[in-house]
Amino acid sequence: MKKHLVLLGSTGSIGQQTLSVADKFPERFTIAGLAAGSNIDLLEKQARLFKPAMIAIAKKELVPELEKRLRDTNVRVLGGEKGLLEMVGISRADWIVNALVGFSGLRPTALALEEGKNIALANKETLVAGGELIMTLAKNKGLDIVPIDSEHSAIFQCLQGEKDNKIYKIYLTASGGPFRGYSLEDLSRVKLEQALKHPNWVMGKKITIDSATLMNKGLEVLEAKALFGLGLEQIEVVIHPQSIIHSMVEFIDSAVLAQLGEPDMGVPIQYALTYPKRWQNDFKRLDWRKIKTLSFEQPDTRVFRCLKLAYEAGEAGGTMPAVMNAANEIAVELFLNEQISFLDIPCIIEKAMHKHKVILEPSLEDIKRIDMEIREQASFFKNDLF
Repeated sequence: MKKHLVLLGSTGSIGQQTLSVADKFPERFTIAGLAAGSNIDLLEKQARLFKPAMIAIAKKELVPELEKRLRDTNVRVLGGEKGLLEMVGISRADWIVNALVGFSGLRPTALALEEGKNIALANKETLVAGGELIMTLAKNKGLDIVPIDSEHSAIFQCLQGEKDNKIYKIYLTASGGPFRGYSLEDLSRVKLEQALKHPNWVMGKKITIDSATLMNKGLEVLEAKALFGLGLEQIEVVIHPQSIIHSMVEFIDSAVLAQLGEPDMGVPIQYALTYPKRWQNDFKRLDWRKIKTLSFEQPDTRVFRCLKLAYEAGEAGGTMPAVMNAANEIAVELFLNEQISFLDIPCIIEKAMHKHKVILEPSLEDIKRIDMEIREQASFFKNDLF
């Protein structure tokens, strides 16, 4: 039986790899819809190749141009957040693959679940900002949320067949990014081009900077908390420079299960699409003869403060993770535009968190409002640094 997919974030790194996986199994997958931010050249190519019923472009001023380019097809073009949500709601897809970047992934995830669609999730911010709401909605609807992030996919895979066995702790592995071993003084001299060079993974700019600050791992801690129903004390981050072990689960009997593989997103993407089955593929396989060392270190949260701030946001609960996430997105954008330094990123996040009064049981509307309020204060946070 074919799965009908709507892919959000189709022109990004995860989106392109998802389409590559789907293209290997045309008899198993139909692409019902595609959504992108502003890359109309690639979106047009994808629309012609996969022939979805509709596509959505975030910059709605680009809709006329896309309609003009695709006038010889039957593809319907939608624009803006309204268009994206319309596509999620009315499409005949039974699975929504959410590979959007940032907070923008929350509303379409919630709508998809309300409309009875399963989620393959690469947008960690959805569960950071609205984890309890999203997981409750999925449970009430009897729907699946299958993670695509390599670490959460690893945990998810390790837990198959372990439903009745209690977890003692999970270990989220991290490469350490390009600045592993750096001191605060070293980080004070970091330039943008250095931060954009990840040692093991090829990713978009935002997630690459998050990996350099270790905020990506902080976001993953909060995502894991929601996804697997764990306490923060049960989630530990471990620096593993080789990126071969993608994460581990320790059960109450001291047994530890780990998922290993090449640092390649193909496997977690395919597993999310084919869940609960595993299908043959041509991905690169581990060569044990070439693996000389598997090493582990503790992260230095004094130097990489973003990880510590994420734990603090999780402890505060309620709306605090959404505040932390919004402030991080602001700070990363400022850094990418070379308006602040690398070490200013955690300072902006900390200032936003300290000013916030937590709402402990927020609604989706509360979370959206607070996210907007934090973004409106972007210039204030920037100016407050100097």
